[in-house]
Formats: sequence, structure tokens, C-alpha cells
Amino acid sequence: MRIGFAGVGGIGSNVAWMLVRSGLLDLFLVDFDRVEESNLNRQFYFADQIGEPKVEALTRNLKAINPQVQIRTAMIRLDAGNCAALFAGCDLVVEGLDKEEEKKMLLESLHHGQKVVSACGIAGSALDSIRVRRIGHSLVAGDFTTDCAYAPLFAHKVTCVAAYMAGLIMQEAGGRYDKL
Repeated sequence: MRIGFAGVGGIGSNVAWMLVRSGLLDLFLVDFDRVEESNLNRQFYFADQIGEPKVEALTRNLKAINPQVQIRTAMIRLDAGNCAALFAGCDLVVEGLDKEEEKKMLLESLHHGQKVVSACGIAGSALDSIRVRRIGHSLVAGDFTTDCAYAPLFAHKVTCVAAYMAGLIMQEAGGRYDKL
């Protein structure tokens, strides 16, 4: 099962390491950004990787977990013109984008039935209201209210939502993954 990642920041990088540790070893990472110091409190990167492209740094980190992981990357900004083609070979796409309009664009671009696992409401510190919703072909995890424009991002909540998402992907995989 090939999993695509639309963004490998707080959600994408954390879902990726959880999937690799769980035996899903065919990933396609898409992100245009570089590792910044402000990412280190909640993303799967390290201080010596500041300034590196996220897709390259994450590839190294994931291969350190399991050298057999198969990773393709694209250091590109996603837009309505390239989204569908980039993720055409993926069985499922992890939405890890920052802005509401980017999330909407991704979902509209993949409207042909491709499954998307997404996050909504990952800011703040409360974990008790995290839940999952199915919206069309998408599965969404989060508290659905706490936006990062209004509350800070903390590692424990970002990784908790990412863990929900990884669990949903494992359920969708239905045994179609490599045994470790």
C-alpha cells in the first residue's frame, strides 16, 4: 500500500514515523518547506537538520528506523494543477497542510474517490475532545475546533492526533503492509 503525504510537518512527519514502525513501508513525501528551529518542538526533525528540505531530512530519519522503507519525494508546493497527478499512484493520502484553503484544495483535487486522512483541530493542549469523523471519502481526526491561529501547538496533542490518523490508516490498510 503506497501512502502519499501532502505536507510533512507536525502531522505528516509524525504519521510517517508511526506508519514505518507499524510496517507500512511505501511512502511518497511531498513538501516544499525546509526544517526550521520552530518545528523542533512537535515535528520529527532534529537540530542538526535545520535548513534542510523536510522531505530529505524525513527520508533519512525514516530510513534510520527501517532501511527497507521505500520513499519517493517531491520538493514542490502543492496546487490545484499538480495535486491529482502527484498522488495518482497512491492508495491513500495523508493531509498535513497548514492552511484551510490548502486543505480544501487538496480535497477538491482528489475528489475522484481517493481516500484522504486529515486533521482538524490540533492546537491547544486538551486531548479529551479528540475524535474521528468520516466525511465522504475522508477520515478526519482532531477536536474540530482548536485552530493553530488561535492557540499554540504542543507536541503531545499533535502526536496524539497523528497517532489517531496512523491508526485509521492501519485499519484502511487491512493487513496490506510488510511484516517487520
